[in-house]
Amino acid sequence: MRFSVRSGMCLAVMTTFLTALPAASRAESVTGAGSSFAAPIYEGWGAVAKSATGVTINYQSVGSSAGQNQIVAGTVDFGASDAPMDAQKLETNHLFQFPTVMGGIVPVVNIPGGIKPDTLTLSGDVLADIYAGSITSWNDPKIAALNPGVKLPDVAIAPVHRADGSGTTFVFTSYLAGSSASWKENYGAGTSISWPGGLGARGNDGVAATVQNTEGGIGYVEYAYASRNHLTTVRLRNHAGASVAAGMNSFSHAAQAADWAHASHFAVNLLDTDGQEAWPIMSATYVLVPVPARHADRDQAVQKFFSWSFSNGDSIATKLDYVPLPNAVKDSIMSAWKSGK
Repeated sequence: MRFSVRSGMCLAVMTTFLTALPAASRAESVTGAGSSFAAPIYEGWGAVAKSATGVTINYQSVGSSAGQNQIVAGTVDFGASDAPMDAQKLETNHLFQFPTVMGGIVPVVNIPGGIKPDTLTLSGDVLADIYAGSITSWNDPKIAALNPGVKLPDVAIAPVHRADGSGTTFVFTSYLAGSSASWKENYGAGTSISWPGGLGARGNDGVAATVQNTEGGIGYVEYAYASRNHLTTVRLRNHAGASVAAGMNSFSHAAQAADWAHASHFAVNLLDTDGQEAWPIMSATYVLVPVPARHADRDQAVQKFFSWSFSNGDSIATKLDYVPLPNAVKDSIMSAWKSGK
């Protein structure tokens, strides 16, 4: 291979030019994996942040359990999970955990007979009975009692649940366990549980598609998936006894009740909060990063991405039906992260 003086000079000039480029114009690529609940926001932030920060986000929507496993194994630069990791596991694996946005998880249905979005009301205990197999038809008396005047068809209910380890499942089953003593005793809550029956699907998008294609189907998805796929959402009876529809108004009311002051490792409880207009199935979604950094350059790129997103990404989050974090919480996160705590 020939290497001329001229080609050597060109290489030197190019090297000097690339070294002189500002940081924001140099390409940096980081990989994240986990929560499908959070996929729309990381994709949305990533598309805009790339030109501002020079950081390319490669995000794999593989479910919260896989996200936790991959950051523990060191195969990604950040993990993402809707189920917060417990303090002992964070300490053992030298991980820092923080929330990025909050959002609602919503039941979606496919009921023949003209049931329109947000016209059917369900409650936590009725949802638990549906998923336990105690309520099997859409015209069951318990559902009818919540919906006077609504014509309910004699159609079999087909519950759909996540087949993969899922933070969305953790949040949904935690809500069911808090609503029904029977559910808590027999099935409990977790990213993956022993379901009593029903159809399994992978990811929020898989649950959404399965419900769409199954007559009598009911599933649970992050609100952005319901909105994007034009699914039929239901109203829920909340802690105050009011029937509320899913949306930014009810999500914001639920988020206002968050007790950040007592949230260990920023893991805040948003389920069935007080408030006449609060949506009862709310969650923050979390990111996990190694502290101290395993790879200094990539850790800096991850910090740069989330710092930009916290400062500039609220409007993107809102358009995608997430609730942004309070500014004081964002400041606390970045301060703790940079100090390695």
